[in-house]
Amino acid sequence: MLKNFRAVLSQSLIGLAVLSQIAVVTQPSSAATIVGESGNVRAEISYEKPEEYQYKNVRLQISRAGKVVLDQKLPQESEYDRPVGGIYEKEEKLPILDLDGDKEPEVIADFFTGGAHCCTYSLIYRYDKKSQKYTQIRQDWGNGAYRFQDFDKDGIIELESRDDRFAYSFTAYAASAYPLQIWQYRQGKMVDVTRRYPKLIYSHASELWKTYTEIRQQGDDGRGFLAAYLADKYLLGQGEDGWKRVRQAYTKSDRAQYFADLRKFLRETGYVK
Repeated sequence: MLKNFRAVLSQSLIGLAVLSQIAVVTQPSSAATIVGESGNVRAEISYEKPEEYQYKNVRLQISRAGKVVLDQKLPQESEYDRPVGGIYEKEEKLPILDLDGDKEPEVIADFFTGGAHCCTYSLIYRYDKKSQKYTQIRQDWGNGAYRFQDFDKDGIIELESRDDRFAYSFTAYAASAYPLQIWQYRQGKMVDVTRRYPKLIYSHASELWKTYTEIRQQGDDGRGFLAAYLADKYLLGQGEDGWKRVRQAYTKSDRAQYFADLRKFLRETGYVK
């Protein structure tokens, strides 16, 4: 699982600018639209592209049974900040699906901020029946992205991702590795449910260790992979076992400082309780 997932998430996200799965209808005026529909809900993101890699006037419009419920200009971090239609998803449209099992589909607007490998985030819109309005939260994915899953086969969608806080923390970006993260959207909030899936964590940790041994043979010190592996072990409740293996593996002269920094980082990021 990890090899395939890492191959997807670790590729340069600048490729999002040319992903074929983004449903973009280009018009002579350099305007473009990304559209999605589910039941009586229709969402459309429109934007202007005056120059290559430049995006302006990004707007989101959501209609219900043909009636416009939301129509607003979306904030951008910079002119390179662009909408994309379903990060790494096969469907060529704006994702609209029921994330929390309440029979009401959410609208997911994904964005890529530009650059060699950063960053992606999602704006998730939920319809409130009482106010008859949409509320929105933002989920930052960092250098990576996410995939829709249903691990339990219960109809409740999980969003499989990685903990991007580990990027650059102990080594260069290209040599960094990341613990598994699994999220659920629950009534307007994103909840980290990773610990509910020990089999997936165990498989992920095993692949991390396997990759660590491979890159060690190629001359890399593996600091990034050891950090992510140890985080996975803490998710499994096997922190001390993980430390034993990491201490045996990492024997460089800076090991005392590395271990101290790693323990502090794992505590600050919530892996060590």
